[in-house]
Amino acid sequence: MSTAAQIVVQDLRLAYGHKEVLHGISFDIRRNEIFGVIGPAQSGKTSLLRCLNRTIDFTPDTRVTGSVLVDGEDVRQTRNVFALRRKIGMVAPLPVGLPMSIYDNVAFAPRCAGMSRKSELDGIVEQCLRQGALWDEVKDRLDSLGTKLSGGQQQRLTIARALSHQPEILCLDEFSIAIDPVTTMRIEDVLKELRRNMTIILVTNLTQQARRLADRTLFLWKGAIVELDRSEVIFSDHPGNRQTYEYVNGIFG
Repeated sequence: MSTAAQIVVQDLRLAYGHKEVLHGISFDIRRNEIFGVIGPAQSGKTSLLRCLNRTIDFTPDTRVTGSVLVDGEDVRQTRNVFALRRKIGMVAPLPVGLPMSIYDNVAFAPRCAGMSRKSELDGIVEQCLRQGALWDEVKDRLDSLGTKLSGGQQQRLTIARALSHQPEILCLDEFSIAIDPVTTMRIEDVLKELRRNMTIILVTNLTQQARRLADRTLFLWKGAIVELDRSEVIFSDHPGNRQTYEYVNGIFG
């Protein structure tokens, strides 16, 4: 894992109307690390992710101040938001399959980017489905509707579709909320492999998941950072903040 910061967040504030939900938070995310974000519901975790790739722009009456630098460029100043969202892929809590075949779900983004040669598309579809730990289960029915897959398979298809953008950063927002433990563990194994080639930001309510996967973990509560440290410290008997200990041990939250 590189120690160089790929993302630098400085004094980030976000308000929905008159309600501020992120209160001037600052931190960095290193290249090729798995960065965990934990905290109770309504702590601002999803809102934080949406600020990184500017999907927060889709929500009316929002106000964002501070800066988010990705490879030195402020995302609020970028002129090519579409390129930014290709660079920072997002996987939502519930799988949302496009109403098309498994193949076309994965090929959709490359086609939108101008790729039309079938051999190239075939290669990307196979690669992304393999990375999503789904290829062996669907390789003989790629023409089937993606929406007919099981919940766990659809979530892995969502990951494969996100990977088809060839992102440098992959954000996962509660990816395991609707899938079984066995599938969750399979995806966790995939994430450990993917971190070789990308940075992964893992938002999760499952503290043990962050403990298993994250190199560093940020504890966010009511829009403010309680603690950020190596996961071995956050999940130890002696983190830097008593509130951290109480949260990760289920005393509150």
